[in-house]
Amino acid sequence: MVHFIDKYTYRIGWSEEDLAFIAKCLEFPSLAAHGDSSEAALHEIKLVVTESVKWLQEEGEPVPEPLGLRKFKGNLTLRVPIEKHRELSIRAAEEGVSVNQFILSKL
Repeated sequence: MVHFIDKYTYRIGWSEEDLAFIAKCLEFPSLAAHGDSSEAALHEIKLVVTESVKWLQEEGEPVPEPLGLRKFKGNLTLRVPIEKHRELSIRAAEEGVSVNQFILSKL
Protein backbone atom coordinates (compact mmCIF):
# COMPACT_ATOMS: atom_id res chain seq x y z
CA MET A 1 0.00 0.00 0.00
CA VAL A 2 2.94 2.36 0.53
CA HIS A 3 3.32 2.44 -3.26
CA PHE A 4 0.03 4.42 -3.34
CA ILE A 5 1.71 7.45 -1.77
CA ASP A 6 2.16 9.20 -5.13
CA LYS A 7 -1.43 8.39 -6.12
CA TYR A 8 -3.01 10.26 -3.23
CA THR A 9 -4.51 13.71 -3.83
CA TYR A 10 -2.39 16.56 -2.51
CA ARG A 11 -3.14 20.27 -2.25
CA ILE A 12 -0.63 22.98 -1.44
CA GLY A 13 -1.33 26.57 -0.53
CA TRP A 14 0.39 29.54 1.02
CA SER A 15 -0.41 30.40 4.63
CA GLU A 16 0.18 34.05 5.44
CA GLU A 17 -0.42 33.24 9.10
CA ASP A 18 2.34 30.60 9.14
CA LEU A 19 4.49 32.29 6.48
CA ALA A 20 4.92 28.89 4.86
CA PHE A 21 3.46 26.64 2.23
CA ILE A 22 1.01 24.15 3.75
CA ALA A 23 0.45 20.78 2.09
CA LYS A 24 -2.50 18.51 2.77
CA CYS A 25 -3.59 15.09 1.56
CA LEU A 26 -7.32 14.86 0.85
CA GLU A 27 -7.48 11.19 1.80
CA PHE A 28 -6.00 12.04 5.22
CA PRO A 29 -7.78 15.31 6.16
CA SER A 30 -6.23 15.54 9.63
CA LEU A 31 -2.67 15.62 8.28
CA ALA A 32 -0.73 18.67 7.14
CA ALA A 33 2.89 19.64 6.62
CA HIS A 34 4.67 22.86 5.83
CA GLY A 35 7.72 23.95 3.90
CA ASP A 36 9.57 27.02 2.63
CA SER A 37 8.53 26.10 -0.92
CA SER A 38 5.61 24.21 -2.40
CA GLU A 39 8.02 21.42 -3.36
CA ALA A 40 9.33 21.18 0.21
CA ALA A 41 5.80 21.12 1.63
CA LEU A 42 4.80 18.36 -0.82
CA HIS A 43 7.87 16.33 0.14
CA GLU A 44 7.03 16.72 3.84
CA ILE A 45 3.37 15.71 3.52
CA LYS A 46 4.36 12.62 1.55
CA LEU A 47 6.68 11.63 4.41
CA VAL A 48 3.86 12.12 6.92
CA VAL A 49 1.41 10.15 4.77
CA THR A 50 3.96 7.34 4.31
CA GLU A 51 4.41 7.02 8.06
CA SER A 52 0.66 7.16 8.64
CA VAL A 53 0.04 4.40 6.11
CA LYS A 54 2.75 2.24 7.72
CA TRP A 55 1.21 2.80 11.15
CA LEU A 56 -2.29 1.95 9.92
CA GLN A 57 -0.99 -1.23 8.31
CA GLU A 58 0.87 -2.26 11.46
CA GLU A 59 -2.28 -1.70 13.51
CA GLY A 60 -4.44 -3.62 11.04
CA GLU A 61 -6.52 -0.52 10.37
CA PRO A 62 -7.99 0.30 6.95
CA VAL A 63 -5.86 2.49 4.73
CA PRO A 64 -7.74 5.03 2.60
CA GLU A 65 -7.82 4.24 -1.10
CA PRO A 66 -6.57 7.06 -3.32
CA LEU A 67 -9.45 9.12 -4.72
CA GLY A 68 -8.12 8.64 -8.24
CA LEU A 69 -8.38 4.86 -7.91
CA ARG A 70 -11.85 4.73 -6.40
CA LYS A 71 -14.77 3.54 -8.48
CA PHE A 72 -17.74 5.88 -8.45
CA LYS A 73 -21.32 5.00 -9.42
CA GLY A 74 -22.26 8.45 -10.68
CA ASN A 75 -25.22 8.95 -8.38
CA LEU A 76 -25.60 10.95 -5.19
CA THR A 77 -28.20 10.84 -2.47
CA LEU A 78 -28.89 14.32 -1.23
CA ARG A 79 -31.22 15.38 1.55
CA VAL A 80 -32.52 18.92 1.44
CA PRO A 81 -35.18 20.79 3.38
CA ILE A 82 -38.71 20.46 1.99
CA GLU A 83 -38.82 24.12 0.95
CA LYS A 84 -35.52 23.82 -0.95
CA HIS A 85 -36.84 20.70 -2.74
CA ARG A 86 -39.96 22.64 -3.74
CA GLU A 87 -37.86 25.59 -4.94
CA LEU A 88 -35.62 23.29 -7.01
CA SER A 89 -38.65 21.57 -8.54
CA ILE A 90 -40.22 24.88 -9.51
CA ARG A 91 -37.00 26.23 -11.01
CA ALA A 92 -36.47 22.99 -12.94
CA ALA A 93 -40.03 23.14 -14.28
CA GLU A 94 -39.49 26.75 -15.34
CA GLU A 95 -36.48 25.63 -17.37
CA GLY A 96 -38.29 22.58 -18.71
CA VAL A 97 -35.82 20.06 -17.29
CA SER A 98 -35.83 17.42 -14.55
CA VAL A 99 -34.73 18.33 -11.05
CA ASN A 100 -31.69 16.11 -11.61
CA GLN A 101 -30.73 17.95 -14.81
CA PHE A 102 -31.31 21.32 -13.15
CA ILE A 103 -29.03 20.47 -10.22
CA LEU A 104 -26.43 18.98 -12.55
CA SER A 105 -26.38 22.19 -14.58
CA LYS A 106 -25.60 24.12 -11.39
CA LEU A 107 -22.70 21.87 -10.50
